[in-house]
Amino acid sequence: MALKPEPAAPFHSVQYALRVLETVSKHGTGVTDTQISRETGLPAGHLTPLLLTLRREGYVEQVSDGAYVIGASLLLLGSGAARRQALENKLQQILDQLRDSVGAAVYISRYVDGEVRVTQYADGPHTPAVNEWVDFRSAAHASAIGKCLLTQLDQNGRRDHLSRHKIARLTSRTITSEKALFSKLDSQPATVPVLDLQEYAVGTVCAAVPLTAGSSAGCLALSLPIEHAHRLRAAADTLNRRAAPVLLSMAL
Repeated sequence: MALKPEPAAPFHSVQYALRVLETVSKHGTGVTDTQISRETGLPAGHLTPLLLTLRREGYVEQVSDGAYVIGASLLLLGSGAARRQALENKLQQILDQLRDSVGAAVYISRYVDGEVRVTQYADGPHTPAVNEWVDFRSAAHASAIGKCLLTQLDQNGRRDHLSRHKIARLTSRTITSEKALFSKLDSQPATVPVLDLQEYAVGTVCAAVPLTAGSSAGCLALSLPIEHAHRLRAAADTLNRRAAPVLLSMAL
């Protein structure tokens, strides 16, 4: 029997939405609007605009056959593996949008257990990802990602990292002196993107901005082929402005 909201209830529209969400959740592989109407007792005149609102807010999604399934926003209210996957999907959507906005491949990186890790990225046919010809974990002294993460560590943390990943000359522009590297990191303004001008790889320029949440070090970065180096500053500024929504999505 359909659970019909009490018409006199002051928040009956919320009750309608809850009944719809319960019905969609119950049908894991999808449910049509006709079936939703039948199970909730809602007429099409009420159901259609309600489904439109729930889709707009991300609580339900409509798949290729027209059926409705639960959306990412609803999954975010849950816990466990489903919530983690929903968070990753939401972050990937943001990265895809940012890639298109700046016209460059973009990356999320974290400093985890003493290592540089690129956790997610977005590239495309016209925005290729950098060729990781040397493992990023061993190139923190040269890459924009690595230097941005190192700026967030104290002197002991930096020395510990470099004791495990020795400074190596990757290109003619690579800083190979620990003293010179630390001096550059210390002079890096917190509000200015960290740049890599062919220090990691010949033919590639990069920029990174910090994403700090508590004691966790992270960064948002982009890469461009050298023929687009003239766009790096503007792209980096856009990256800096758009970092807050990325950080917010990571902190949910």
